[in-house]
Amino acid sequence: MSALDWIAADWGTSHLRVWGLAGEHVVQKAQSDQGMAQLGRDGFEAALLELVGDWLPTGQITPVIACGMAGSRQGWVEAPYRSVPCTPLGATLTPAPTRELRLSVHVVPGLKQVKPADVIRGEETQIAGYLVRNPGWDGVICLPGTHSKWVHISAGEVVSFQTFLTGEMFALLSQQSVLRHSVAGWDSVGFADGVAQGMERPERLMARLFSIRAEGLLNGLDPALARARLSGLLIGAELAAAKPYWLGQRVAIIGADGLAKAYATALAGLSVPVSMHDATEMTIAGLNEARAHLPPSERPCVN
Repeated sequence: MSALDWIAADWGTSHLRVWGLAGEHVVQKAQSDQGMAQLGRDGFEAALLELVGDWLPTGQITPVIACGMAGSRQGWVEAPYRSVPCTPLGATLTPAPTRELRLSVHVVPGLKQVKPADVIRGEETQIAGYLVRNPGWDGVICLPGTHSKWVHISAGEVVSFQTFLTGEMFALLSQQSVLRHSVAGWDSVGFADGVAQGMERPERLMARLFSIRAEGLLNGLDPALARARLSGLLIGAELAAAKPYWLGQRVAIIGADGLAKAYATALAGLSVPVSMHDATEMTIAGLNEARAHLPPSERPCVN
């Protein structure tokens, strides 16, 4: 196995994912449920060491570059937001305090948009990774997830962006609302139907959500159709609101396979040219690009 040069970390609200790299090649990987929501500020270093402690060579400092919620106000250290329009990565990273002498941790700052108010924390790294892999690319990047992002890219900069609570709403409605009794499984017909309804009349979203419950009670609506329709209604309403972003544009989708495919299917129905890209691959590529912003003494392996 190749010697480990540095560690990449993606610190979400619910989970921590880490990769040990030799140059640009992954030689170790691990993950845990020690996301930001489970930790106090003093718990981040211990959570990281639990995963990577055995990877660390003795007698040297291993740089760790982290993106995501490690840099939030409730995170390891607050990494200030950078204002758009700007490149996805800035010239500096935010150092995090450590007690372990074999570690040096730096956090990627997020992005902010003053009007309309919006923030990005973590996705800026995926955007940077995509632009490294696709130099000169202009268009719109869609990052579906718990909080879906639509990002306008021009001349290598994030020009504007908008966030939607779609994924979180789906989780809440399907797991904690009255709809939890009516939804289970997946049926692509229900999804297509929901997208069409959500886009056609987004102002009727609240009523159509309850109709899922009513149709289950009165007409025996199949739970798989119901769950897929719920997702389609929410994504359809999001697409209706995000129309200024995707209309007449090419869209790159960066996300987990299943959810990215759902968005790609919905956009394909609107004749929008779409490409799909793996979120993990883009995250690692972005964190590798961020290595260039480490202090010179800590980046001996930057090409």
